[in-house]
Order: sequence, then C-alpha cells, then structure tokens
Amino acid sequence: MEIVKQDYSKFERQLKIFFEEKYQDFSLKFPERAVAFQQFITEGFPTRQLESWRNTDLAHILNDNYHIVAPNDRNLLSTAAFHCNVQGINVHEISITNGFSNQKLIKLDNDVIYGSLQEAILQYPDLVSKHFGKYNKHLDGFSSLNDTFWLDGAFVYVPDNISLDLPLQILNAYNWDEQLFLSVRNLIVLGKNSKMTLLHCDDSLNHHRALSNSVSEIYMDEYSEMDYYKLQNINNKTAIVNRIIFYQEQASRLNANQVSLNGGLLRNDIHVKLDGKMSDADVSGAYLMDKNQMIDNHVHVHHAVSDCTSNQEFRGVLDDYAATVFNGYILVDKDAQKTAAQQSCRHILVSDKAKIETQPFLEIYADDVKCSHGASVGQLDNEALFYMRSRGIDEQNARTLLTYAFVSVVLDKIKIKPLRERYADMIKQRLSGNLGICGQCVLDCSIKEKMEQLDGLKLF
Repeated sequence: MEIVKQDYSKFERQLKIFFEEKYQDFSLKFPERAVAFQQFITEGFPTRQLESWRNTDLAHILNDNYHIVAPNDRNLLSTAAFHCNVQGINVHEISITNGFSNQKLIKLDNDVIYGSLQEAILQYPDLVSKHFGKYNKHLDGFSSLNDTFWLDGAFVYVPDNISLDLPLQILNAYNWDEQLFLSVRNLIVLGKNSKMTLLHCDDSLNHHRALSNSVSEIYMDEYSEMDYYKLQNINNKTAIVNRIIFYQEQASRLNANQVSLNGGLLRNDIHVKLDGKMSDADVSGAYLMDKNQMIDNHVHVHHAVSDCTSNQEFRGVLDDYAATVFNGYILVDKDAQKTAAQQSCRHILVSDKAKIETQPFLEIYADDVKCSHGASVGQLDNEALFYMRSRGIDEQNARTLLTYAFVSVVLDKIKIKPLRERYADMIKQRLSGNLGICGQCVLDCSIKEKMEQLDGLKLF
C-alpha cells in the first residue's frame, strides 16, 4: 500500500508533543505502543491521495486542537454514566463515557464475562491475549493511533454452548466541555455453538466537537451466531472513525445491521472474513444525512474458504449539502469455490446539492461462484407520489412515507421487535425534521396501516 504523508500541522504536532510528555514512560511498560506511534509518524493521517480516502477530506477535522485522553484522565468519568433504555427490552449494559468504561468486570453464573477491557486484561490475560489484535488488519494512520492511545473499551466473552439470556448493549457516549480525541478498543469473543445479540450505540450528550477513533474485534467460533445492531446518532461537530472486524469460523452466522442518523463525519470500515466453511454473513445499513453531514461506509467481505455466503444491503437518503461514499468490496480467494455473494447499494437524493460516490467492487479468483453487485442513485418515484396524493395524502407526508418505505428494507432485518420499532420511530422523527415526533405527521400513526393502502404499488 502506498503511503502518502501530509502534515495536518496542528493536530499532528500536538500528538507528537503529547506522546513525549504523557506516553514515553507509559510506553516503556508497553513497547508495542511506541512501535505503533512510530508507524504513525511515518505514515501520518490518511489523505485524499490514498484510494480508500480519496472522497473524504479530513482537513476541517484535523486542523484543530483536541484534549487527548491520557492514562490518568479518569476524571473524564466524573460525568454520570449514559443510559439509553429501549422500552420492552432488558439488557446487560456496558457504558463507556469519554473513552473509559463505567462498568466493572462482571462474571455471570454461566461464565459469561463482560465489562471493562482494561480490567479484563488484568483478570483474564490469557483469554484476552489469545484474541486481542489478531484480526485487526492495519489500514492507515488511524490504526496506528488506536494501537498507541487506546486505554479502555468493552470486553465480552461468551463460552462454548452458551446463549446469552439478554441482549448486551454497549453505550459509547461523549460528554465533556473540551474537544476530545479518544481511542476506544472493544473485544468480543464468542465460543463454539454460542449465541448473543449485541447493541452498539454511539451518542453525544452535548454539542462540543469530538474525534473518536474506535476499533472493535469480534471473533466468532464454530457454529456461533451473532445479531449485531449499530446505531450512530451524534452531534454535527463530532467525527467518528469506526473500524469493526468480524472473524468467522465454520458454520458461524452473522446478522450485522447499522443505522446512522446524525454526525459531522462518520467513517465506517466494516471487515468480514469468512474463514470457515458454511459460514454466512448478512451486512446491512441505512443512513439519513442532511445539512453538511458526511458518511463514508467501506465494507470489505473476504471469502477465504469454500461453501460460504454473504449479502450486503445498504440504503441511504441525502438532503441539503450532505455527502456519502459507499465502497463495497467482495474478495473471493481461489480456494473459495461455491461462494455465493451479493451486494446492493441504493440511494435517494432529496436535494440536487447532495453528493454520492459509490464504488462496488468484485475481486474473484475462483471459478465456481455466484456473485453480483449493484448500485443505484435516484429520486422518489413521481407515479407513486401521484398515487398517494390522489388518496388524500399531502405531498410532504407522501414523500416521508415513500422515503421511510425505502429504508425500512434494512429495518426489517432487525429481529427484536421493540428495537425495530424504536429505530423506526427515530427514523420517522429524522425524516420529519423534528427532534420529537410531529403530531401532524402521518407517520405518527401506525406505519403498517398506512402501508397497507399502498399494497401492490412499486415504491422504489
């Protein structure tokens, strides 16, 4: 990979000074951090000259000063832990505030372990070291920075033959009076024939800028199953660089679903490696961006062995001057015969000022495969709008209904009904341009009843 260095002067200089003052002694205990930081010094931050970043300009994010979270910054936890209750769902919970876990390490009667990754390293060093850093493929300077500066995050371990009784929710919140730069690291390990549902939420409690550099490694052993639901709803000044890696062994089943509603800049690198026969991954996402927001989704699915299946389904709605990048990549190795892989990415442009870049890509070295990809960019169907107007629905509500129907394809993949309804309500509010549900909006009623009126009509 070609490394092109560019000096984002303010923040890069700040990071160098910070490492010398705060991390030199710390890195003597953890020499791998010093190695990672030297790699960052060599690379710098990714620039638009790199293919994977050519449509994303980081200058407005990086030409600034931040409070860089240090090992002794436990005072950042003085803020009360953030809680987000979903009516009808009981959960196990890990709350992470400003980069530190509020949840002490817990071990349940069935030997499930969850809580602070920092504590897990101290109490279960062999279990953590077996997986930590094993699946995160180095991509750019952000990878090096996370390896250097991460301090805490979430750890989850589900033993063999155990199904976690309740969903587990990781709440990652930002709430400080200064601009924060923080690095969060999460490690989730599923044993053989185990099952769990994971809710992973990014939220901000104020309007101060933050830059979050997050890496999550998820290991799925043979015959394990995971439903993973990601929600991003942060303020318009905050940027998230989110990298998540799923490593799947034989016959494992992954259902990964991401909903992004707000954020100044959201960069999601989602990597799935199917490294065991008969494994399956379904990765989907819906995003609604407006104003000057930007979302950059990169999905990389690697079929390393034969007889595996994967599906990607992403849908986006853009208004005002919002921008999105979707890069969907499917790699099929030469030994990955009988692969079935599909990819679809569709967008609706509400404004002619919004920008979309789509880059579907297939790299196939096997000859007995069924692979396809497709991308489309369009506007709402005028015939569908006319049909709804003729039945007494005003234009604004008709547009909102059609747009909701467009993204609901992704919501339908959410298996937990109360969670699906909660996400649906948030999307309805987002489409209505309100923080709360607008009492005058047709979507304040049951969406099922309204959609039954449109039975048989092609909406998109």
